[in-house]
Amino acid sequence: MATPLAERLRPRSLDDLTGQEHLTGKGSVLRKAIDAGKIPSMILWGPPGVGKTTIANIIAHTLNVPFYTLSAISAGVKEVREVIEKAKLLPESILFIDEIHRFNKGQQDALLGAVEKGTITLIGATTENPSFEVNAALLSRCLVYVLKPLDENALKRLLQQAIDKDEWLKKRKVELAETNALLNISGGDARKLLNLLEIVADALPENKPAVITNDIVMEIAQKKIALYDKSGEQHYDIISAFIKSIRGSDPNAAVYWLARMIEGGEDIKFIARRLVILASEDIGNANANALLLANATFEAVNKIGNPEARIILSQCATYLAASPKSNASYMAINNAMAAVKQYGDLPVPLHIRNAPTKLMKNLDYGKGYQYAHDYEQNFSAQEYLPDEISGTAFYNPGKNAREEELRKWLKSLWKDKYRY
Repeated sequence: MATPLAERLRPRSLDDLTGQEHLTGKGSVLRKAIDAGKIPSMILWGPPGVGKTTIANIIAHTLNVPFYTLSAISAGVKEVREVIEKAKLLPESILFIDEIHRFNKGQQDALLGAVEKGTITLIGATTENPSFEVNAALLSRCLVYVLKPLDENALKRLLQQAIDKDEWLKKRKVELAETNALLNISGGDARKLLNLLEIVADALPENKPAVITNDIVMEIAQKKIALYDKSGEQHYDIISAFIKSIRGSDPNAAVYWLARMIEGGEDIKFIARRLVILASEDIGNANANALLLANATFEAVNKIGNPEARIILSQCATYLAASPKSNASYMAINNAMAAVKQYGDLPVPLHIRNAPTKLMKNLDYGKGYQYAHDYEQNFSAQEYLPDEISGTAFYNPGKNAREEELRKWLKSLWKDKYRY
């Protein structure tokens, strides 16, 4: 039983695959390409445990061609080039790269020429939107196939297939009295689901049938695995607790919920993105350095990866939690967008319109505009808003030291026009 259950049961043909019928079912686009014996370079995009690696393996097995596998976590440019050199001697070679979104630009560029020339057929797997994570040149040479989350019926079929087919489970006489806990904890990840089934079955007494209930699953799961569901309700509950702890200026709670996410295998870039958003939404101009640090955190986490990324995320989370708070910038854009919806496309005042042509100048575009730097304090109290909303203060500085300074400064400039 050294090989995990999910690996023992990995499908060997498209007919054995559960889910993804839109790609691999009879008459589907990918199946037609495989049946024709000629597949394009592709990116398989979908959540964890829905069949990306399995489809790549099935393609290689069906086409009976040289097949190389690299993980973007551990492989670099050197390993990519070594595979390309081997592929030059072996036509129709396939290179499968798991978590291709983790490859940096240099690593992706190393693939580009070989894919373009047809030296290799690339199959990349990613849980991230390839539009953001794969560079445009490489992406343009690949087809993107979107894999769907497995629904409850598909997951239940997987469980039953495991019980019916796996010799070890048959010996253990596993019975599924209830499945909700298995499904909820695995969060739609087939690999996680099957391995959890194996963990639970292995923990039950050997001298009687292994009857699996929700209570048994929860009891064993709490002892054996971190109860964190990256795609279900708990995912949203814990990120919510994390954000609200930072917003509430509690670094201790923030770092606890951060630890829960890290232990549960949450995508570190997802966490870093949320910190960037929070730095503007909840801190803003109360501490402008917050956004700088959050953005630097995202860049650093992207370069460093696990396990050290936890240190960087902890520094950022505790700093943001300890910072003064303001949602004034967030409210300002919401207020402005509400005005746009209410008043429609109001005309730009003539004096601040662009006037690159003689005709526009003849129409008084830009006429009377006062260049701020020509005036005292680099300021001229001219009108910048359309007449219909003149004097509307969308931005109301927050009640904190930095924004009180901004409030005082704006008040000194605009006198009674805006109510600061």
